[in-house]
Amino acid sequence: MKLTLSKEVDLAKEPIGHLLWVLAVPAITSQVVNALYNMVDRMYIGHIPEVGSVALTGVGVCFPLIMIVSAFAYLFGMGGAPRASIYMGKKQNDMAEKIMGNSFVALCIIAIFLTIAMLIGARPLLYLFGASANTIGYAMDYIQIYAIGTIFVQLTLGLNAFISCQGFSLISMFTVCIGAVTNIVLDPIFIFGFGMGVQGAALATVLSQAFSAAWAIYFLCSSKSVLRLQKKNLRLSASIMLPCIALGVAPFLMQATESVLVLCFNSSLLRYGGDLAVGAMTILSSVMQFAMLPLQGITQGGQPIISYNYGAKLSDRVKRSFRLQTLACLGYSTILWAMVLLFPGLFVAIFTNDPELTEITCWALRIYMSTVLLMGIQISCQQSFIAFGNSKISAFLAVLRKMLLLIPLIYILPMLIPDKVFAVFLAEPIADTIAVATTAILFYREFKKMMREMQQKEGDNLLFLLNC
Repeated sequence: MKLTLSKEVDLAKEPIGHLLWVLAVPAITSQVVNALYNMVDRMYIGHIPEVGSVALTGVGVCFPLIMIVSAFAYLFGMGGAPRASIYMGKKQNDMAEKIMGNSFVALCIIAIFLTIAMLIGARPLLYLFGASANTIGYAMDYIQIYAIGTIFVQLTLGLNAFISCQGFSLISMFTVCIGAVTNIVLDPIFIFGFGMGVQGAALATVLSQAFSAAWAIYFLCSSKSVLRLQKKNLRLSASIMLPCIALGVAPFLMQATESVLVLCFNSSLLRYGGDLAVGAMTILSSVMQFAMLPLQGITQGGQPIISYNYGAKLSDRVKRSFRLQTLACLGYSTILWAMVLLFPGLFVAIFTNDPELTEITCWALRIYMSTVLLMGIQISCQQSFIAFGNSKISAFLAVLRKMLLLIPLIYILPMLIPDKVFAVFLAEPIADTIAVATTAILFYREFKKMMREMQQKEGDNLLFLLNC
């Protein structure tokens, strides 16, 4: 089966290296550009005269709520898209279209509930996530406008996964670029030109996401898309959605637990280091989020290749796809690790020019990301479980690193180490090391078992053809 990109690509026949290149590069670009929605806001807000640092901290405590919104988009988008790829590999495009149609309806319904919940309960949640009397005004200014655009966030992130899973990585990149470029243009106009400050940043983000969502819907309804959004597939079916939700639990947890994670980090840092430490954490989480995007882009590019060939029972191509994806991830994470340790100030300067905040953030960044080179292995293995449709292990790994390891360490280490702020930041590299070791062992065991099963089926099919 051939899928149109800038040219036609055959996921079952073309060289793995070429496929990963043409799918991953636009996916990486999309991931990096997508981060600019929040990153650009923070860059401009952090440089607002006189109140930049406080406003940045205020917007930073909105980050957990934003991650929850994204998490639900991943629940249905990243849960449905790999299953659609697998069915496309089986030559069952009708079923793939039903999955996409059901996911579209689910995204719209959950967006309504999230919008209402945020408009009603934002203030207590923001205090819970680390807002103080100094920062709550800025946080509320941002989140109340952002909440109105929840439907656009859901559709942009959720539907773009279905564009990518068909092999349309350039179209997927364009979907994101439309919004990102719009956001970059509108941010300084609204923030500084119209004097709207934090509210201007939120409004620019909402309008930008609206443009991206409109484009994604237009493309998936057009004849250019292999899978098309059609009215007949918009009736929700439990038999279709429940397996998608089960597979989407892992990416959902990876995003949603970021909210709980920020709550734990911010509450501990507010207690031990005050608003300055919370501001540093806002920058650290921004750097980590942005730095991880190329890894997500590589695996997003690899997912259609792995899922399609897994559905087509081509074990050798599955093995080669995973091997190349892992090498690419590990190479990038190693370079990132070296850059953070050698030049932390380059990353921090993007967000603030406050000397006091810069000093503590540079120091904390080296600790917080000291084992980031291992994340290439972690993300490649974890995302491959999703590509295989293995919902149970992928969900367990999503919970393991953050909920079972990192969050307890945030509270345990300050009881053991005199420097409390240092102890909180140290929790991240310790949790990462344990999680990577566990993930690698589990993946090695499960991958060998899957390959044996696929090779057995290939042998049985060949024997059947010879007998015929």
